[in-house]
Amino acid sequence: MNEKGLEAVALSIRSLSMDAIQKAKSGHPGLPLGCAELASVLYGEIMKHNPADSKWVDRDRFVLSAGHGSMLLYSILHLAGYKVTLDDIKSFRQVGSHCPGHPEYGWTDGVENTSGPLGQGVALAVGMAIAESMLEAKYNTPHHKIVDHYTYALVGEGCLQEGVSNEACSLAGNLQLEKLIVFYDENKISIDGSTDITFTDDIQKRYESYGWQVFRGSMYNMSEIQELVENAKRGKKPTLIILKSVIGKFAPKQGTAAVHGEPLGEADVAETKKNLGLNPEEFFFVSPDAYKYFEEKKAKYAKAEEDWKAEFEAWSKENPELRKEWDAAWSGQPSGEACDPVYKIGDNVATRAASGAMINTIAQKYSSFVGGSADLQGSNKTAMKCDGGTFSKENRKGRTLEYGIREFGMASEAAGMLLHGGLRPFCATYLVFSDYMRASIRLAAIMKIPALYVLTHDSIFVGEDGPTHQPIEHLSALRAIPNLQVLRPGDAEETVEAWNIAMASKDHPVVLALTRQNVPVYAKEDSNWKEDIKKGAYIVQKGSDNPDVTVLATGSEVNMALEAAKLVTDKKVRVVSVLDRNLFDEQSDSVKECVIGKNSRVVVAEAGVHYGWEGFAKKNDCFCIDRFGESGPAKEVAKALNFTAEALAAFINK
Repeated sequence: MNEKGLEAVALSIRSLSMDAIQKAKSGHPGLPLGCAELASVLYGEIMKHNPADSKWVDRDRFVLSAGHGSMLLYSILHLAGYKVTLDDIKSFRQVGSHCPGHPEYGWTDGVENTSGPLGQGVALAVGMAIAESMLEAKYNTPHHKIVDHYTYALVGEGCLQEGVSNEACSLAGNLQLEKLIVFYDENKISIDGSTDITFTDDIQKRYESYGWQVFRGSMYNMSEIQELVENAKRGKKPTLIILKSVIGKFAPKQGTAAVHGEPLGEADVAETKKNLGLNPEEFFFVSPDAYKYFEEKKAKYAKAEEDWKAEFEAWSKENPELRKEWDAAWSGQPSGEACDPVYKIGDNVATRAASGAMINTIAQKYSSFVGGSADLQGSNKTAMKCDGGTFSKENRKGRTLEYGIREFGMASEAAGMLLHGGLRPFCATYLVFSDYMRASIRLAAIMKIPALYVLTHDSIFVGEDGPTHQPIEHLSALRAIPNLQVLRPGDAEETVEAWNIAMASKDHPVVLALTRQNVPVYAKEDSNWKEDIKKGAYIVQKGSDNPDVTVLATGSEVNMALEAAKLVTDKKVRVVSVLDRNLFDEQSDSVKECVIGKNSRVVVAEAGVHYGWEGFAKKNDCFCIDRFGESGPAKEVAKALNFTAEALAAFINK
């Protein structure tokens, strides 16, 4: 270990971080000042990576879960040779800068994930570790190891207080993800002061109870950190390394909340520089020894990737079929063949059941397709019958994931798997529990990753479980998330097409909202409906070239609208299935007019709040449910809420 070089790296991290934050007049200096040694030894000596190729698939991953400390990451990425320039750092937290306030995936070279909302980072890291273990079991052979890397994460007290970290770390222990190593920056400080105000958990005991191995050390002993990592790698469990630290180390107010979330101030920056032996009048100083240290490492980093490429080519020659699967998986292409399920008019099928059939079809087409449910596999119809079984500590080849009753953690872990690459995961629960997942869904939308959410039991027709389980505002709430596609198919045939649309997504997450109850497959007058539905909506029943009323319906309410239309005798009624309201709204006026009709009165039929439909219909033309549900058999609940085909017919006639 080149201690002189690493000390120069740590010094430079502190210098760059405090100056960038001070110049921006915004940021969190405490973590970069307090954890500079960890970043130095991690990127310098421990991690397998190549700054010249930040997308090398067998690299170690690093997740800064405590994303507010982003200058720590930007500084080490710059010093190590990633595409983060000194000018980028000087424009920290400015519009368009490659060093935004919190790390953003796809924006800054070397950043593995978007982080900021505390706790989600470590949950993403758990997903990455799951992906590594799945791919390792699938592709490695007795002669060649082409998947062999670790996932590292840095967490703080805030991350460990957030519930999502507990959900994810509990599952990681259950699965014995031995290639997951998490560093805990134990400084005992948060925004409001000492964490003892609210947080006195025995973290070591908690993580040992999860099934982790736990080690302790100092944040400022780099050789000890390296030794602790080596000890971690000899174990067969995920590892938490608790590193005692001082927040804002070397600053006049070190060890206090004052250095956590705001610039040090010009006077304290100058004093900190004096404490570090730096010139207070020199800004954005980088020690020549820091650059030299990583310059001397370049050949080693490059050789690690070249050695892997040679191993990969040898493996490819010996395993041509596996190589085909590998290429398909990493490019998001199918590796097999299967026919989509076929339904006939009148088949009575819940869209969750049609989704289940489609999941198994996709699993045959895509060997990279994996996923599971939050303890609702039977209800969500997400069981995969393909080879592999359930992923577990004994069976790393399993393609079905049992997430347990941990919806937030589940969504974050699925996103982490997607970020890792090589897999296309989905996760599932009831639509009403998307409330638990919302923060993770939002983060996936920000990252522009094609996460898949199967959300069943999508309306009051859940029935007896009552208002706590009957989603009302959830479709509108999900549609309000930018870059999230929400699909609510009306029958089994539309469900097949919804899945095909979802699998085609490349830059956005997708929700499939599905029925618990059976719904008949209906005739579709639009002969080109499979193409037209890709615009968000299509005509199911034309009614007339110039309809008096057009009903825009989603999900199970399409059948309701068709039944209601039969009961309306003095008006020409058109029925439109709106699979994706937001996408339909984005279409040109001419497309929307063609679907809706030129002078038609528009009525909306959806078993949820009316919010968001105002662009199509007046509030008093929305046949919706702006209240919570009732407990009872589904049909009786519908009658109690006056949400029936007969009531819709009367609504159309008014």
